Order: sequence, then C-alpha cells, then structure tokens
Amino acid sequence: MNKKKIEYFRKVLNEKKFDALERIDKLRETALESNYRDSYGDHSGYAYHMADQGTDAMEREKAFLFLSREEKYLQQIDQAIQRIDLNEYGVCRVCEEQIDMKRLEIVPTTRICVPCKVAEARRR
Repeated sequence: MNKKKIEYFRKVLNEKKFDALERIDKLRETALESNYRDSYGDHSGYAYHMADQGTDAMEREKAFLFLSREEKYLQQIDQAIQRIDLNEYGVCRVCEEQIDMKRLEIVPTTRICVPCKVAEARRR
C-alpha cells in the first residue's frame, strides 16, 4: 500500500477515534449519573416513584453496555493505528495478502480479508 493511502487511512482512523472518544465521554456521564431527575432539573419535591427508578436503572445499564462496546471499538482503532506505525496495516492476519481497499474503506479496523472472513464464518 502506498504512503498516500496509508496517510488517508490514518486520517480516517483518527477521525473515528475522536468520534468514539466523544461518544465514550457522553456515555460515561449517563452511566455514572446517580440521579437522573436531578440531572434534568426536576426539583419539584414529589416522591421519586419506583417505576422511575427502574427506568433510570435500565437506562444506566444500557449506557454501560454501549460504553463497553465503544471502548472495544476504540481499542480496535488504536490497534489499527499501531499496525500503520508497524507497516502491517491492510494485511490479512490469515492469508497475509493485501486486504481489498473497498473492505478497508468500509471497515478500516479490519484485520481479515473478505475471502478469509467468509471461510471463517462457514467453519462456525
């Protein structure tokens, strides 16, 4: 892969990293809030209903789930950037051939080419 394409993918990955970090910050805020009603400005003095507490707990749980997923994606991005630094980016981990540019465009963090991915899926 030539330097121009490598730098293009480095830029794409850095943009995705920035976006992922923003999502992670927002999700951490949501996941760690102890009282949703206070965070939305509800200081009316009414009792906090159990159904509201259940909804808030469910929202926090979803936020933790999404946070975990985003953190894993961030790791994949960092690993792809590291492969660029090591001149290993765009090489399939299975067959060691160049990964098609179309695949890298769609999934810039991938480590496996389409034929190897299909073969892997068939084995499962």
